[in-house]
Amino acid sequence: MFSIVLNLVGTLFHFYVAHRLFALIPVRARIPAKAWWLGALLVWLVYIGGVQLGDEALDWRWWPGQFALTWLGILFVMTLCLLPADIVTGFGFWWRARAQRLLAIGALAGVLLSAYAIFQGVRAPVVVDYEVAMPKLPAALDGTVLVMVTDLHLGAQRRADWMEKRVAQINALQPAAVLMVGDQVEDNPLGEPRLANVLRGLQASRGVWAVTGNHEFYGDVETTVREFEEGGVRWLRDAQVELAPGLMLAGIEDVGRAMRREGQITGGLAGVLPAPVDKATILLSHIPAAPVLEMASARGVGLMVSGHTHGGQIWPFSYLVQRRFPQLVGQHALGPLALVISRGAGSWGPRMRLWQPGEIVRITLRAPR
Repeated sequence: MFSIVLNLVGTLFHFYVAHRLFALIPVRARIPAKAWWLGALLVWLVYIGGVQLGDEALDWRWWPGQFALTWLGILFVMTLCLLPADIVTGFGFWWRARAQRLLAIGALAGVLLSAYAIFQGVRAPVVVDYEVAMPKLPAALDGTVLVMVTDLHLGAQRRADWMEKRVAQINALQPAAVLMVGDQVEDNPLGEPRLANVLRGLQASRGVWAVTGNHEFYGDVETTVREFEEGGVRWLRDAQVELAPGLMLAGIEDVGRAMRREGQITGGLAGVLPAPVDKATILLSHIPAAPVLEMASARGVGLMVSGHTHGGQIWPFSYLVQRRFPQLVGQHALGPLALVISRGAGSWGPRMRLWQPGEIVRITLRAPR
């Protein structure tokens, strides 16, 4: 079904953009109509083939699949810029004196915005800082630094070499603990022997901890878990651990499957935290689902960290994502619960981000004054 939608939407976008670009006089004057439409047809065939192959494969099939998704992203941005010009000018039927200029401005804006979105998608994640006051945090832990990284989406696009650079970024922040909050892989286990050595390079005195995201379950989740365990990563799968005296760290299995089946979302959290907590507690949950937030707040959790939303990734999808997850990105106060949602270090689908780049989050914990 997803492929059918991509085929239909992508086809409409593709031929709309091709038609409107060919309507520009400088284009028509330089390129014969037959050559233009033959080229448009060939690109469309590559796009359709890439959608069918998908981009989750870790071999040569990734390239046409990734082209298809990135091309779809470019077509979306181009349509976003061309359509207002067409609406204002009635597709050239009125305000003819300005139609060509407005269409050209729309085309140029689409090209520039697409290039900027690709740049933001492929550049290194930036570091974003938050301070979180936790009422039950012992004074001795005031100033504790945690680094949160989510939505790495390691796979064909991002391999061990890319992760090695992220490890260097994380180590430069000198964290007490590293929190990996789901979607560590795109779908399939990475299957790259170097990954374990790269992950073992993470330097955190209180360990590297992870929870699953929805994408782990699109592939062989148990193999993915083992790959990361070989690199020294410890998983919290509906479990908790004392990170330091007076500070608990809890993590729940991804709730995405339960959400899709409209099932019980809070069962894992209820098992991990069956009663209100009496110590400062941090909860790792990949998806910031409302029932999880409500229960975590009721249980007295001081901080919950999540990802999944990607901050919308490509504007204006942020508005659609926010309808599902009102706390889209950043730091939020929900009663006694502090919530930090990261837009993620990687990306899904098109390797594009509009407007913000990927991020690594540094959280400094503060005890009561």
